[in-house]
Amino acid sequence: MNKKILIITSEFPPLPGGIGNHAFLLSKYLQINKYLIKVITNHRTNNPIDECVFDNNQSFDVVRIKRYKIVLITYFSRFINVIKNIKNSEIVLASGKFSLWCAGVAKLFYGNKKYIAIIHGSEVNFGGFMSKKLTYWSLSKMDEIIAVSQFTKDLALKNNKNLKIQVIHNGFEVNQYNNKINAIRGNPSVITVGNVSKRKGQINFIKAIPRVVNSFPDIHYHIVGVPSEKDDLSLLAQKLNISQHLTFHGLVSDEEKFKLLNASTIFIMLSNTIDKGEVEGFGIAILEANSLGIPAIGSLGSGINEAIKSGYSGILVNPNSSEEIEQALTEIVTNYQAFSLNSKEWATNFNWSFIVKKYLTVLES
Repeated sequence: MNKKILIITSEFPPLPGGIGNHAFLLSKYLQINKYLIKVITNHRTNNPIDECVFDNNQSFDVVRIKRYKIVLITYFSRFINVIKNIKNSEIVLASGKFSLWCAGVAKLFYGNKKYIAIIHGSEVNFGGFMSKKLTYWSLSKMDEIIAVSQFTKDLALKNNKNLKIQVIHNGFEVNQYNNKINAIRGNPSVITVGNVSKRKGQINFIKAIPRVVNSFPDIHYHIVGVPSEKDDLSLLAQKLNISQHLTFHGLVSDEEKFKLLNASTIFIMLSNTIDKGEVEGFGIAILEANSLGIPAIGSLGSGINEAIKSGYSGILVNPNSSEEIEQALTEIVTNYQAFSLNSKEWATNFNWSFIVKKYLTVLES
């Protein structure tokens, strides 16, 4: 008889987000492997039509919790739905901070299930004293803990060295689109895909452009993603007199995203660790680019260290060093064919058809 798995997640497509993308692909590939999946997540917009259309197109059940103006009511509603659905599940997978809390409390009532936590980075490092206490109490109740990177595992162990954690890296799904490669501005053309925010580090490359243009006068930076801090970055570009080297594309479809990636020369993700504890736990967008033969430049000192094999699929740099960024660009452009071929080879290690086998080992142990 096929085992029933309840996946509790703080994010889920169609809106972007690393936790949501991971939860979706994990659900999809576990369903392919004959598990019966049900997902509990939140509505993330006030107009949930797109979410309902997306959910109805899946081969597994998705339960969305209404968002209330009072966030505690939303939390309570999600917890009640978790309790209702755990009864008929054999395995519970929790991804995201509040999802961990739900699973930890649920185990007090239904201790005969297998509980597995998936930790991504910020949820084990973010929040005040009580938030962290509840997160680590919940983790201590789990039967298994899976971190999406060694970096995330190390963060968690700093807070509780007694946790038993294994690493299963995040994965990507092979591009299903027949991408027609359209020319985009720039020689080289550099791209970042991700929420336009301090953590994703678009600001770091913008600050580096005044130096970089000395070596690459025709360089152009394509910024793809929710334009949360676009206005601030546009103002900075104006002050640095490099606005002509930037294009903000905003949030685009997956198909358009892959078209832009395919037409780019180099992917760049110079993520920052934010004072309040937000971190880059891995960097799956890097591997999507690598799968198309696009080498990457990324930040040292984050989960990106494990998404880039420095000197092979790309180069790791100090995100605040314009000199290192310029040197990395020069090295990749000079040796582009080798970096491109290596990137494709490196990405094969992170395909979900391969990653899911590691999850199956945990589930079936």
